[in-house]
Amino acid sequence: MSESKTILLGAGKQPAYLYSGMINRHGLIAGATGTGKTVTLQVLAEQFSRLGTPVFVADIKGDLSGIAAAGKPHPKITERAVKMGLEPIAFSANPVIFWDVYGEQGHPLRLTISELGPVVLARLLGLNELQEDILQIIFQIADDQGLLLLDLKDLDALLRHIDEDTNQYQGDYGRISRQSLGAIMRTVTAFKREGAEQLFGEPAITLDDLLIQSESGAGMIHVLAADRLYREGPQVYAALLLWLLSELFEQMPEVGDPENPKFVLFFDEAHLLFDDVPKPLIDKIEQVVRLIRSKGVGVFFVTQNPLDLPENVLGQLGNRVQHALRAFTPRDQKAVRAAAQTFRSNADVDVERVITTMGVGEALVSTLDVKGMPTPVDQILLRPPVSRIGPLTAEERSAIMLRSRYKGRFDHPVDRESAFERLKTRREQAQQAAESAAEAKQEQAQTRESVPKPTSGSRRQSPMEAFVTSAARAIGSQLGRQLLRSLLGSLKR
Repeated sequence: MSESKTILLGAGKQPAYLYSGMINRHGLIAGATGTGKTVTLQVLAEQFSRLGTPVFVADIKGDLSGIAAAGKPHPKITERAVKMGLEPIAFSANPVIFWDVYGEQGHPLRLTISELGPVVLARLLGLNELQEDILQIIFQIADDQGLLLLDLKDLDALLRHIDEDTNQYQGDYGRISRQSLGAIMRTVTAFKREGAEQLFGEPAITLDDLLIQSESGAGMIHVLAADRLYREGPQVYAALLLWLLSELFEQMPEVGDPENPKFVLFFDEAHLLFDDVPKPLIDKIEQVVRLIRSKGVGVFFVTQNPLDLPENVLGQLGNRVQHALRAFTPRDQKAVRAAAQTFRSNADVDVERVITTMGVGEALVSTLDVKGMPTPVDQILLRPPVSRIGPLTAEERSAIMLRSRYKGRFDHPVDRESAFERLKTRREQAQQAAESAAEAKQEQAQTRESVPKPTSGSRRQSPMEAFVTSAARAIGSQLGRQLLRSLLGSLKR
């Protein structure tokens, strides 16, 4: 494979490469806090970008933004570069677009409720299986009635509408438990109180907004400022990346095994995707991870402990970078043994011993070769990034935002007609119709009351009496007077 198809990870007794045609076989970056996982992620992201591959990565600790600025010489960086034959290093910035759910450190990142879908939303709200089934019905009603679910007020309005007239829908959609519906409504209300409303609305991000390159042909690196999000809404963070994984699976075309990946997603703090998740959803995630590689998508899970991932998911991660682990507790020791057993053995490397003694920037690495076979594990020093290690200043970030191709596109929310407005209009029309019907009924009642009623002691009039009574009522009119004169004239004869 040519040099342009390889990514240098670092070097031990020999260089360690990641082959571009095997990136869609996914990867794992693991290690204890402070062992160098973020820098490894940075090195990989900028190398994928140079292949022309767009990348999405979450900045959990707030120190990854420096990937948008050129690095600077440093004695330790120079020393490492010399060992790997990389000196002199061509320091350079990478093309970056910043995103932020709160709109503070990047373009506001929004989704619509409809795009998120009932499965991911149920995961986000922490619903049980029955409640998820009810949510599926609610989404179906919204689709059938043309009710757009864009934000949480749309969802809340539809829930209340169905709750007010559950019987209207049960014939077509099956039984809708009022108890489950009430539980969903309470969960949505609590969710809004936690500030989750900012995630939903328009303009919403789409997959096409992420699958872009810079003017030079480099893949755009999308950095989600996730420090506050991870701290205040870890479930929102997990749901957001689960949505992205689902979108990639559903929308990307089948391409087999491309020479370069079409997109790479880094899922930092990956344990959040699997914590307290029902087995059916874990099975679905495992299926997506397995099948998404045929769409040219690579997924790298970043976590402290390999045991954070389900075994079926861990088994699909062909490219592995394992930083140091601590072995203070029985669970830690179990993790060390589990990590050691996942590598292809190398007689020159005692994995269980090395994995607890490596320094910062060192790692055990095993990647897939050009035939898709795992390489023997090797202990390496990771190469330094060409971009800055550490965060940007606020001024530097603002300058990049001002130059962004998305400047002004996502920065201001738009609230178009959706379920909330349509249901409000329906309610107002129904209220007006009810008021009109009540007024018409009242008028009819008043008309009936104005017609004279016979007294209870009256007898039935004879034909002659009825005629005389009718004639008397008509005396005041011209017709009545003419009739009376004609009658009286006939009597005179």
